[in-house]
Amino acid sequence: MAKASEVKSGNVLRFNGELVSVEEYIHRTPGNLRAFYQARMRNVKTGKIVEYRFRTDEEVTICRVETNDYQYLYEDGDYLVVMDNNTFEQYNIPKLLFGNSIRFLKEGMNVTIAFESEEPIVAQLPNSVELEITYTEPAVKGDTSTSAQKYATVETGAEIRVPLFINQGDKVKVDTKTGDYMERVK
Repeated sequence: MAKASEVKSGNVLRFNGELVSVEEYIHRTPGNLRAFYQARMRNVKTGKIVEYRFRTDEEVTICRVETNDYQYLYEDGDYLVVMDNNTFEQYNIPKLLFGNSIRFLKEGMNVTIAFESEEPIVAQLPNSVELEITYTEPAVKGDTSTSAQKYATVETGAEIRVPLFINQGDKVKVDTKTGDYMERVK
C-alpha cells in the first residue's frame, strides 16, 4: 500500500476492485480547506473514465505492470497465442483485449502486451500496419487523388476505404486505431 501522494500519471491502481490507469493527477489546495488529489482514471477493461478525490493520507494500491513486445503466432478459439521474443515462452491472450484493431492483426506481427501479476490486462497493435490489398474495384483512367473513396479488402480480411487510385496488389499503410487509410507504400 502506498500513500495517495506517491501516485503519478501513468500508474495503474487497484481502485474499488478494478484496475484503472491514472491519466491525470493534480494536487489541489482550495482556500481554507484541506488539500487533496484530483484523479482522472480510465478503467483498463471497460475504458470508462472515473474521477475521484483522494485525501493526501489515503492509502492506495499501485499495481506493478510489466509491458513487453511479443510476436503473434496464431489464433486458438477465443485466444491469440503470442511468443516472448527473448525467452520464446508462449502465452494465451484473450481476443477482447485487442478491441476493434484485431482485424488488422496478421501472423508474425509484433504486439505490445501489459501484464499485471501474470494476468494480461492491455494488448496493443502498432499504431499503423502495412497491408496488401487483396480485392478492390479496378481503377479507371482519369481517377485522381481526390477525396472520393472506394472499399477495399486487405490481406487480413478487413474492409477499409481507400482513394480511387489504389489497385489490387498495392500495399497500404492503415491506422490500427481508426481503420483509416494513411498512405500507399512503395
